[in-house]
Amino acid sequence: MSSLNLIGGEKGGVGKSVVARALAQYFIDAGRPFTGFDTDRSHTSFTRFYADYASPVIVDSYESLDSIASVFEEDPGEGPRKSVIVDLAAQTAAPLARWVKDSDLLTVMDELGVTVNFWHVADAGQDSVDLLQRLIDTYGAGPNYFVVRNLGRGGDFSQLDASPALKHALDLGARVVTLAQLHEGSMRKIDRANASFWAAIHTRGGADALGMLERQRVKTWLKAAYQAFDSLPVG
Repeated sequence: MSSLNLIGGEKGGVGKSVVARALAQYFIDAGRPFTGFDTDRSHTSFTRFYADYASPVIVDSYESLDSIASVFEEDPGEGPRKSVIVDLAAQTAAPLARWVKDSDLLTVMDELGVTVNFWHVADAGQDSVDLLQRLIDTYGAGPNYFVVRNLGRGGDFSQLDASPALKHALDLGARVVTLAQLHEGSMRKIDRANASFWAAIHTRGGADALGMLERQRVKTWLKAAYQAFDSLPVG
């Protein structure tokens, strides 16, 4: 199965890039081919950590966004099907929606047998609830919706859990998964080293190398993330 995974949440600081990086590592460890795209012009977090797999794309340019869909046209249909991960920067929902609508992207992907997954990465605030409703209002029934309760950005998701927005999403078949919090100090070291999660676990030398128990905590965190991804049709 091929999938187009649009990792969003619209607001900054909810952990979109962390989810994109974890999903990339999930595909790598599972031997599943994928191509990544990074829409963040300022931080390019996805490209920094997974440079061999991801490249920048300009969300304001239809020609640039078209390169995302062209990955599936290039697929020869033999062997494992390729999937795509797009790390969406904050405030990219409007230009992305215009591109999706004007290109009739959902129809094209359906004809190619590609599953379209909208990932809504949420913190514990009301903004994430409102933005989930906006996402559903924009695309309606058809694509998959994955709501990620990111415990690294809050511990009380009662507003989200009790919201009409989540109920509406669940009525459309949305899946809700939880991403555990990775120890902040370990994440800082990984970020300073521009390391993939694989490199963080296996590198033992250098100023930002993780200690033995730090490496074990990353392994445990990834294992929990992989278990959540296993429940989703991600490719």
